[in-house]
Amino acid sequence: MGVCVLAISAVWVAPSVAQMMATKQKPPMFSYVANWQIPRAQWGAMGKYMADNAAAFDKGVADGTIIGYGSDENRVHTAEGETHDDWWSSMSEAGVFNMLDRLYKVGAADSPALESATKHWDEVYVSRYYNWKPGTYKDAYTAVGVYNLKKDASEDALSNLSKNLVGPILDKLLADGTIVEWEVDTQAVHTGPETEFLIVYLTPTAEGLDKVQAAIREAEAANPLIGSAFDSVVDAAGHSNEVLRSNVTYK
Repeated sequence: MGVCVLAISAVWVAPSVAQMMATKQKPPMFSYVANWQIPRAQWGAMGKYMADNAAAFDKGVADGTIIGYGSDENRVHTAEGETHDDWWSSMSEAGVFNMLDRLYKVGAADSPALESATKHWDEVYVSRYYNWKPGTYKDAYTAVGVYNLKKDASEDALSNLSKNLVGPILDKLLADGTIVEWEVDTQAVHTGPETEFLIVYLTPTAEGLDKVQAAIREAEAANPLIGSAFDSVVDAAGHSNEVLRSNVTYK
């Protein structure tokens, strides 16, 4: 996806980006992601699973327990990765786990689709740099870039990347409607490397993926040192991308 060029030290911010307002750090937003590897014969049943639990999620949004939720189908399958996921976000860690408890109480964990999973794992993320447009988005696309900071990167390296480059570029794309949500995530419950971070954005159409890449190329063309700066703080090993088809609701 080429999202890696978004991650760049503030020292090397391209002129076109430097003219934008720096993105301010926000209160922590927590996200719970349940990943599933589902046999192909059960893919249709995953849609029913989400429909059956929509009322519980909508109630969580209405009473403020969560601020958004959704489900994804992976469009670029790997031998070991998930085929589907479902997720929800809250402005507190308590919120994500209270929502999980509600799902257990309404029997969501007993879904035949979930019981058919050959693999399952959960992740809890926290983000301090994010933005979204309220609404419900059907058959949208989510792009995820997974990266690792170098072990000798400064403690504020990710914060600098987020507020001085990633945030300004993606907020501009949010404002013009190319994307409707973005976030920079790290693990709140560490099940992977502490150096890992994610850059995630949601676009209503497949064409939005191309528009984001065009914006990245524009920033890179304005400052050819972007690639060198990225390499100076981010470890190329372990990088991966995902493209997901998504149904999402944000408050």
